[in-house]
Amino acid sequence: MTDKTISKTPGLSRRSLLKAGFAAGAVAGTAGAARAAGDPLITEIQDWNRYLGDGVQARPYGVPSEFEAHVVRRDVEWLTASTESSVNFTPLHELDGIITPNGLCFERHHGGIADINPADHRLMINGLVDTPLVFTMEDLKRFPRENRVYFLECAANSGMEWRGSQLNGCQYTHGMVHCVMYTGVPLKLILEEAGLKTNGKWVMPEGADASAMTRSIPIEKALDDCLVAFKMNGEALRPEQGYPLRLVVPGWEGNMWVKWLRRIEVGDEPWHQREETSKYTDLLENGKARRFTWVMDPKSVITSPSPQAPISHGKGPMVISGVAWSGNGRIKRVDVSLDGGRNWKTARLDGPSLSKAMHRFYLDIDWDGSDMLLQSRAMDEHGFFQPTKNELRAARGENSIYHNNGIQTWHVKADGMVENVEVS
Repeated sequence: MTDKTISKTPGLSRRSLLKAGFAAGAVAGTAGAARAAGDPLITEIQDWNRYLGDGVQARPYGVPSEFEAHVVRRDVEWLTASTESSVNFTPLHELDGIITPNGLCFERHHGGIADINPADHRLMINGLVDTPLVFTMEDLKRFPRENRVYFLECAANSGMEWRGSQLNGCQYTHGMVHCVMYTGVPLKLILEEAGLKTNGKWVMPEGADASAMTRSIPIEKALDDCLVAFKMNGEALRPEQGYPLRLVVPGWEGNMWVKWLRRIEVGDEPWHQREETSKYTDLLENGKARRFTWVMDPKSVITSPSPQAPISHGKGPMVISGVAWSGNGRIKRVDVSLDGGRNWKTARLDGPSLSKAMHRFYLDIDWDGSDMLLQSRAMDEHGFFQPTKNELRAARGENSIYHNNGIQTWHVKADGMVENVEVS
């Protein structure tokens, strides 16, 4: 892919040309005017007015309209080795609100989707505990349960953008994330049932799939807000999301949220397993690697307009929409720039504001048809700001593919088309 970079340094012809049309600000207007009277689509009877439709019995499990068939997860063929080890990206540009529908949630698997009969599934607690235990699914459902809305983000989300703009669409640049309501049992209760020994400082969840995914998690996190979940958005976990049981590790990188959870071992030190040595470390410019970089820092992206959601209505009132999230807690503010970061406007946060969940933001503008360099910048409740990509590279170099929460830039052209670019 081509690295498209636009400089903010004045005096260069192409760069100056791009900036010449930028509006310093915009005033939101009234929604677009109604079509002229006489439009046959409103004045004449249509087939759906004339004929009876199918009963719900014909669709016992609800599915989207056939006119929404394009709203699906997608992969990038060259990104992973095979279908048994692949990534499927959430179509962020097609969604609104903060909850991701179950059938559109990002997912990553390393050994294919395990097909498990819940009646045969077991969860073992062993290691530094007073009493090693094995639970059935029915056993687990007898514990007190909680409902919590959290985002899940892969540490490699936006990873292909470290060296420059690569993938032309927010589904591909930022779609390794989803946000749902999980129902499950606090991990703390399950560990307490087995009885933690005083030297138990870490836990290691293990998946039941062929890849046997494992990660080391400090006991403080395990006893804080982790859930052993069996439902998402009210229904059973989808098979690709770990049915019948998965771990939820709020605010921390997604590969720690072990799917098809079968065992949790308690130990006195981290295990340094395959997925926390060969992968999911941050390779710095000097060749050293940062390990145990669990928290997903503040991040945001404008989902519309974006390369997969260009402006189709022409000039006039429009809504800039996007999502923001932080593993540190709630999003406090999101700013939006129309001119590549020179000027910023505070966006409107809408919908629930929940800790370690997605937040929806909007900026209503009146577009005059000029080029725009759209950016968003999130700040969480603890004052952590989303950095520019150059600030990240100055701190870490360009070797890593993990934890890229840099500000994303979309170049909106006069014809409404949108392209992934960078400003410097």
